[in-house]
Amino acid sequence: MNQPDTAAPPGNAPWTCPFCPLLCDTFGVEVGTPLKLVGSDCPRARKALANFDASAGAAQPRADGQDCDLDTAIGKAASLLAASRQPLFGGLGTDVAGARALYALACETGAICDPAQGQALMHGLRALQDRGGFSTTLAEAKTRADLVVCMTEEPAAHYPEFFRRIGVGEREGVAVATLPLHGDLFDTVALLAALVAGRVSKDDARVPADLAALSARLQAARYAVLVYESGRLPAQGALIVEAIQRIVATLNRSTRAASLPLGGGDGASTVNQVFVWLSGLPLRSRAGPLGLEHEPLCFDAERLLADDAADTLLWVSSYGPEPAPPAAGMPCIVLGHPGTALPRDAHELVFIPVSTPGIGSAGHLFRTDGSVLLPLRPVYDDGLPSVAEVVRRLTQAVQALKKERVQ
Repeated sequence: MNQPDTAAPPGNAPWTCPFCPLLCDTFGVEVGTPLKLVGSDCPRARKALANFDASAGAAQPRADGQDCDLDTAIGKAASLLAASRQPLFGGLGTDVAGARALYALACETGAICDPAQGQALMHGLRALQDRGGFSTTLAEAKTRADLVVCMTEEPAAHYPEFFRRIGVGEREGVAVATLPLHGDLFDTVALLAALVAGRVSKDDARVPADLAALSARLQAARYAVLVYESGRLPAQGALIVEAIQRIVATLNRSTRAASLPLGGGDGASTVNQVFVWLSGLPLRSRAGPLGLEHEPLCFDAERLLADDAADTLLWVSSYGPEPAPPAAGMPCIVLGHPGTALPRDAHELVFIPVSTPGIGSAGHLFRTDGSVLLPLRPVYDDGLPSVAEVVRRLTQAVQALKKERVQ
């Protein structure tokens, strides 16, 4: 893989924003206190940039409540992992290089890996595993779609640049509709699927008129795109994703349609892609005593912490102070933004501040549609090690400790 140019771009140069899975790359950043967004008014990007200060000195690692150097922190973290019977890697807010390093450390320690957005990520993954699916890209939606249907409310609140990215308002003939709810989301999507498939008549007096009209618009569209946010789906959201895919499959018998999921931010979808490359299995997997194991229900981080089924937590969150590590009541290693709120109940705590890809260091991330890997170029040098560097050193230290014990 070609490494991106590590020279920091000037404020008016294109910059890839790492704070949202859309990975917008048409605006820039002006270095100051705080960093200033140039060429966009995206509130999500502005809020994230406020967590960075180019004039601040590099933060110090901490171990057991005391500042220390990086070597000491890595040594302490390695001893915790080497002694752990079941580590849990959570958060997973990193880039491709960090994910590759985490996978190697997970194999070395038998860790279970689940991102901060694990439940939302699993909705789409489980539906894909069970039934398959048909999705599109931002570029194809922009050039071909004539009807965009928001299945989980309009995405502007969480993805402010979304409609601009798919060309809504820039070209004629693109209509946007929002799914009208009748009952809960499960009932509504199921009824829409039945209408599109002709299992329920649009003329049935019991069918809501606006839902019948939407089904007719979908059937008449040349290219319909059904957009949904994984993070807005309720429990058992995989069933909703399957119903959306049934609508798409039905429409593709006579016209053209696709789904477009939005989610996987803070590196979640990127880490998942990397784990699939390297192991053939998605997240919520581990290299355990029986070999590679994938357990999307049992390996839920929240379930594991609630059941005391893990004994050491490694939390990675390099894109900002949030998501912060949960209260875990166990030894905790945090690789995070310098402003991360640390858990107070950890029996032993190691904190290593790490660089943010796209702010203080280079990197790569996958966009939400999973088709494009974008390079991240730094805005300034923050003087902090990358997640990949720290995790590689952790892996080497754990291997050395295990070797000592064998001897």
